[in-house]
Amino acid sequence: MRNTVKLYRCLAPFSFLYGIGVRIRNFLFDAGIFRSECFSLPVICVGNLAVGGTGKTPHTEYLIRLLRGRYRVAVLSCGYKRKTSGFVLADETSTGETIGDEPYQMKRKFSDILVAVDADRRRGIRRLLALPEGERPEVLLLDDAFQHRHVRASLNILLTDSHRLYAWDRLLPEGRLREPTRGAGRAEVVIVTKCDPSLSPADYREMEKELDLDKRQELFFSTIRYGELTPLFPDEAPSRSLRGLAPDEEALLLSGIASPRLFEEEVRRYTGRTVSLSFPDHHAFDRRDIGRIGEAFGRLSSPGKLIITTEKDAARLRDVSFLPMEWRSRLYYLPIEVEFLQEGEERFREMILKHIHDKLKNLKT
Repeated sequence: MRNTVKLYRCLAPFSFLYGIGVRIRNFLFDAGIFRSECFSLPVICVGNLAVGGTGKTPHTEYLIRLLRGRYRVAVLSCGYKRKTSGFVLADETSTGETIGDEPYQMKRKFSDILVAVDADRRRGIRRLLALPEGERPEVLLLDDAFQHRHVRASLNILLTDSHRLYAWDRLLPEGRLREPTRGAGRAEVVIVTKCDPSLSPADYREMEKELDLDKRQELFFSTIRYGELTPLFPDEAPSRSLRGLAPDEEALLLSGIASPRLFEEEVRRYTGRTVSLSFPDHHAFDRRDIGRIGEAFGRLSSPGKLIITTEKDAARLRDVSFLPMEWRSRLYYLPIEVEFLQEGEERFREMILKHIHDKLKNLKT
């Protein structure tokens, strides 16, 4: 079931030079010349070796759902493409521009947790730990921080897309890897994401063989489960069901994520009359983009036509002040959650809870 990974062979010399720099940096951390700092709370890092598209946000949200009723939880991200700098602690006034689209999405969904952004993860953690005793986090989730080695996480979770395992990939810019595959050895947990639920036992064994993990590393497989259509502006749009779409109902599929394929395939299971319009990952929609979207939407002819976007794009579109008013009753997004396969959910939950319990117990002794 190995997929063909698109590589750019002409860029191999640049990948070689890039790899030298990354290997030197990792060696300096491994040798203790560059210092990794430990902190007095469980720190769970969710990251990857490749750039984008492995499902870090839905897996981080899975952890939030698991932990928020048991501990005070904080998420710390760099806040990619935000228009602020330094440390920012999210509150009810935060937007995608001030903290980044993914942290903004998490704060809107889980208002009872702490969400903060800081490119300097050590400084961000110190600021969170400096909060008053009843507010400071008991568990910290580091979003997309596998290469931020100045922080030593108590547990590293490494994600890899089932359609592009890191074992099949190459370093930037020939491939999409941020660092050599041997970096996967730093992870205690590896999750193969976006798996097709119909995979055979032989498919799972092949991926396990390709990854060639150490015995100390735990391997899991997960898939994406889509929720129901959700209006971006619920006061102005009627409730709709994805399964209730008519086969001839038209929809513009709007996305600005690294891998829109699964999102588009999900909608097309229910209606074949779709047009796709894709933008780069974390794209900030400007007036020109809204014009392009309007032109594509205007070409659809059915009276009940919709714009369906991703949950991450919804976080950005919600704050676009120049969004046409007539779209507000037709604009929906598809929420997503993670589901573990091969009866791995209970094992994963128990492992996470045991890690946190043991870490906190050791801190008290």
